[in-house]
Amino acid sequence: MTIKPNLAGAVLAVAVAFAGAASAEDFITVGTGGVTGVYYPAGGAICRLVNKERSEHRIRCSIESTGGSVYNIRAIRRGDLEFGVVQSDVQAAALEGTGAFAADRSYSGLRALFSIYPEPLHVVARKDAGIDSAQDLKGKKVNIGNPGSGSRVMAEILLLQAGISPEDLALAGELKSTEQAAALCEGKLDAAIWAAGLPNASALEATSTCDIRIIPLDGEITGKVLAETSAYAAATIPGGLYPGNPNDIPSWGPRATFVTSADVPDQFVYAVVSAVFENFDEFKALHPAFALLKREEMIKDGLTADLHPGAVKYYQEQGWL
Repeated sequence: MTIKPNLAGAVLAVAVAFAGAASAEDFITVGTGGVTGVYYPAGGAICRLVNKERSEHRIRCSIESTGGSVYNIRAIRRGDLEFGVVQSDVQAAALEGTGAFAADRSYSGLRALFSIYPEPLHVVARKDAGIDSAQDLKGKKVNIGNPGSGSRVMAEILLLQAGISPEDLALAGELKSTEQAAALCEGKLDAAIWAAGLPNASALEATSTCDIRIIPLDGEITGKVLAETSAYAAATIPGGLYPGNPNDIPSWGPRATFVTSADVPDQFVYAVVSAVFENFDEFKALHPAFALLKREEMIKDGLTADLHPGAVKYYQEQGWL
């Protein structure tokens, strides 16, 4: 069939218009963590609110399950992700080029949007393993977390302060968060170490399935950690939150933070922070870990990196800065 010249022009115009409409929507991706942790639903909650306003800002948000904090920062630096959920201590290490980032050089282009919730360190042990303190982990089968995760960083700090090296363990496991509860209950592990918002699905699974004790972290080791690392703070895992653990459990840990790159356009960042704070009550209701959030704490606590200009613009409009 031959298309007449005037009809061909109309078809071309429609095609161009359709292509323009299709390309008018921008896409952003948020790096999270394992699907049983809190990073994954945190990223999902943020994207849900961003997508709620998609007809206005033409930005579509999606999440990606990743290896965690260290992975997310490296992916943001490469340009593979626009945003990521990371621990506050990992954010600080990336800026300084220390710890897990000693070989990466400092990442001066890292930018913060806000912090989210505290992440107490969980040292989860079988009740028959004879573990009452961090020092008792020596000679045990312990999951220290997968490489690239913030939990692995914290596990290494805890073991160092307890005078234990990975070689001192009967097994230094590197299981992901989705695998460790089953390994504990099957006796493949004596203990596991991870940081997580409250409540944590892996801890709930383990404590609901078998006899599990969450070990208190207080005393000299905790004092040394908090004195040496300003990115951490004392924390409490409330009694009764997990089956079989009726008393408050002292701990310490970072905050989960939401970060991006200085290269990400201001309008993307503005859309994200406005989506969260314009729908703040809805955001707090999307996960139990968000229930006690306060705006004034979120825009300063746990943030080592400079705020992104897109976030600054919104916060100044609200009179918060």
